[in-house]
Amino acid sequence: MKLNGRHKKILEQLREEGFLATEQMARNFAVTTQTIRRDINMLSNQGLVRRYHGGAGAVSSVENVAYASRQALNHEAKARIARAVARQIPDKASLFINIGTTTEAVAQALAERKNLRIITNNLNVAACLCGNSACEVIVAGGVVRSDHGVIGESTIDFIRQFKVDYGIIGISGIDTDGALLDYDYREVRVAQAIIENSRQVFLVADRSKFSIAPMVKLGSLADIDALFTDAEPPASIVELLAASQTRLFIADDGKAARKPV
Repeated sequence: MKLNGRHKKILEQLREEGFLATEQMARNFAVTTQTIRRDINMLSNQGLVRRYHGGAGAVSSVENVAYASRQALNHEAKARIARAVARQIPDKASLFINIGTTTEAVAQALAERKNLRIITNNLNVAACLCGNSACEVIVAGGVVRSDHGVIGESTIDFIRQFKVDYGIIGISGIDTDGALLDYDYREVRVAQAIIENSRQVFLVADRSKFSIAPMVKLGSLADIDALFTDAEPPASIVELLAASQTRLFIADDGKAARKPV
């Protein structure tokens, strides 16, 4: 079937943002959600998009979207998630904070806290927190990416020198079997070191991450202590959280509702 102008624009937006909700696309194009669902079905049948409950995602499993697009994607949801995480972090705690736009939102939510010691491989996180003289920020060395994330063997070695209270990590995708997935194996190795050296691990992931499937496996939901997101996860994920006794926090309207698992 020949693509019309709306189909082409949907594909362009998906390449930039990675995931679009059905209702969001309906508003963007001033059509009904039924029309968008037909568009998604047609594009999916041609192998041009991935069809998910509530929206559509880009098909690439090997390349993340541009950093600027990730910053803008689900910005308000990430801020709600960040506030929910901040409420669980006491003053005088030690933390790892890794690469990601949601973890950067967490740093912003912690910017006025007192006597935190933060170890990070994210220069954006360091820039956000270093102005607070009541906190200490320690930056891992290594290779600096274009998004200001720091990776490499020296980064891993540095992380392994510490044992902290909380490890706050982001992720690019969560598969239906609970696998935590990302794009860069070097970033994944740093995140694995953070998990190994944190007493509690908090995963921050907005709802779009349940619809994206990169190719590099970081671990599984069983490796974390709590998942912070902005909407009820798919039923299969909720079951996996319950099986692994991983706490679920849903940040909605500025409040974090802890769900029993």
